[in-house]
Amino acid sequence: MTLWNGSYPFYPGANACFPFDTTQAVIVTVFLCILVTFIIILPGIPGRGRLFWFLRWVLGLFMGAVILTVQFTRDWETGWVQANTSYKSFSPVQVTVDVGLHIGLAGVNVTLRGNPVTQINETINYNEHFPWSFGADYEHSYRQGLQKGLPSPILYVAEKFSRQSPCAVHRQYRIAGHYLALALGLAFCTWLLSILLFSMSILLYGGHMLLLTATLILFSLLFFSTMRSSLECPIRFGSASLETGYGESFWLTLVTGLLCLLLGLAIIILNSLQPERLKIIFGLDSSSKQEAWDKSWLPAEPSCSAQGGLMVPLGELCPGTGTQP
Repeated sequence: MTLWNGSYPFYPGANACFPFDTTQAVIVTVFLCILVTFIIILPGIPGRGRLFWFLRWVLGLFMGAVILTVQFTRDWETGWVQANTSYKSFSPVQVTVDVGLHIGLAGVNVTLRGNPVTQINETINYNEHFPWSFGADYEHSYRQGLQKGLPSPILYVAEKFSRQSPCAVHRQYRIAGHYLALALGLAFCTWLLSILLFSMSILLYGGHMLLLTATLILFSLLFFSTMRSSLECPIRFGSASLETGYGESFWLTLVTGLLCLLLGLAIIILNSLQPERLKIIFGLDSSSKQEAWDKSWLPAEPSCSAQGGLMVPLGELCPGTGTQP
């Protein structure tokens, strides 16, 4: 596994800590650089519009960063359980471990952490990713885990999400992840359009784009909740059972969708009831812009020289052509 193949650091053999996704780091870094740029130019914004201008861009960058980042996170659904279980296949040795399950849009992560970490002369600290995104083969990743000799708890959990498992959850999670990623991609496009419309001072249509963004986000969450169902065969380690719930990415996306909905509705309502206040919030001087707009449609007034030329007698314009008495 290389540095730009989605994870960092490199796997030290079979053991691995929870991988750090470089895609998320790049996205967050780009948005933070944009935010720092706006902070640098903030002192150049005159008057009371400075605060409104800064809040607009902070909220806009936050919404865009969340919509784009959550497509690559692996904690849409998470669960942990502490259990005493066998460590290797065909071995009676029992270990005390924490088993974690992290389900994302592109695959599933299984974490195994010893409690304590060092047991039976080994460091038990594993994390394995089994992808089901486009171009990825979940079954191939599972077979590779078998060949590497991964611990039994990891293979047991990964088997539950395989195509041959009687749990029958592989297809529904895979389809839910694909459609949710598609809806979030469209939401990111509508967010870009709203930013462009607000920059062009087309406030009403910018509010409509925010409402469309919120609709796509909330629809994607509804689709994920509908496709997600409890496992038909529970994941058990002795008397302990691994249960999952909505993770941080799900709740963060929900907050972003509700924020887009509230801001879009507020802009549309203010545009209907108090348009002058809305223009003040967006730093628009309505009087000067209206005067400039009106003057641009007025016909050009003739110059003083042109008017004076029309009033000059014909004899003065052509003194040599007058009729002789």
